[in-house]
Amino acid sequence: MCIRYKFVTYKLSEKSFKKLREKGVSDVALNDLTELENRVFPNSYIFLSRVRKLPQAEEIMKNEADLLKAAKGFLRLDLLIPNRTIREWVEALIFAVVVATIVRTYLFAPYQIPSGSMLPTIQIGDHIFASMYSYGSPIPFTDIKLFKKPVLRGDIIIFPFPSDPSVDYIKRAVGLPGETLEIRKDQVFINGEQLDEPYAYYEPNERRTRLAQGLMSSTPVSRFGPIKIPEGKIFAMGDNRYNSADSRYWGFVDLKTVVGKGQIIYWSHDPDENIFGGYRFGRLLDYLK
Repeated sequence: MCIRYKFVTYKLSEKSFKKLREKGVSDVALNDLTELENRVFPNSYIFLSRVRKLPQAEEIMKNEADLLKAAKGFLRLDLLIPNRTIREWVEALIFAVVVATIVRTYLFAPYQIPSGSMLPTIQIGDHIFASMYSYGSPIPFTDIKLFKKPVLRGDIIIFPFPSDPSVDYIKRAVGLPGETLEIRKDQVFINGEQLDEPYAYYEPNERRTRLAQGLMSSTPVSRFGPIKIPEGKIFAMGDNRYNSADSRYWGFVDLKTVVGKGQIIYWSHDPDENIFGGYRFGRLLDYLK
């Protein structure tokens, strides 16, 4: 049974002829169809009625399903939704969704911060924008990135949690590929030299933060390594060193999985306050560094 699409346009393009040739349509029949090449037909009925007038119509119509599939074009919203006002709203909504998807995938994506692992740089209840182009432009449906840029030490990075990729994590890149990292008495050493970390924060254990990070059964890691960071990996840590689940607990971050760089706070509200208070307007438009 051939499904005919009433609200779809039909057009034979060069790609359509290639598909039909692969389906076994003869060159003679295809030569007949060239008469209709690049002409747009408003629906399948008009398209097929014109095909039936061709000399090789009998052979062509034996492959009716393949023909319709090869020639199918765009959805006709003007026919599907006759009311012009409603149609314009639908078109505007579709356009907005497409634009939002492009912006979120290739430019900026919003994230809400649920835990205090990056205190005081990023607080619970902050909403940030991350740039999705900082480390290269992703090609859709692939792991390939164009215009690759390296992750630098100190960058605030977004990546899927290695143990559960459905959850996004935000941490700071501390150790880079090929380096030897060691932690002594809370101080980070890279290749034997102490790292200057003005952003590091050593808050006493705070129950809510450690619970959100899954650290209730773990004591803060004040000594670690030395360990050599493999190529293609980085060592990531939260600024709130006593209350952050990071590479000290679950290992390295694969550079290929880093999707963006934290850039700016666009909204901030203390979750412990009600809707009438707790707005931190002084943090708005603060750049993350």
